[in-house]
Amino acid sequence: QVRLVESGGGLVQAGGSLRLSCAASGSIFRVNTMGYYRQSPGKQRELVATITPGGSTNYADAVKGRFTISRDNARNTVYLQMDSLKPEDTAVYYCNARASLDLYDYWGQGTQVTVSS
Repeated sequence: QVRLVESGGGLVQAGGSLRLSCAASGSIFRVNTMGYYRQSPGKQRELVATITPGGSTNYADAVKGRFTISRDNARNTVYLQMDSLKPEDTAVYYCNARASLDLYDYWGQGTQVTVSS
């Protein structure tokens, strides 16, 4: 079992910045790619960014150039730096960890990000 604990998030004005953190514990050896997804009311959960243990990253087009994902493998922690935030970035952000062998998805509890105009 893998446990993901998220921190960060909150309320910020448009153009501002926030940083999310996600600490993994438990059966870390099972985990490969980690990342963040988000979900706003009435919409499906969507990918924001992912990162492999080697540091390869993938971003949604909507956040490219504004968000940066990073990973500290020694601390089993992933960070999402969000800059130039827009009201459309408002959503619950979920940390994700995908197991290497069976591609099972583990999820954090979610953290609210609200961007005011």
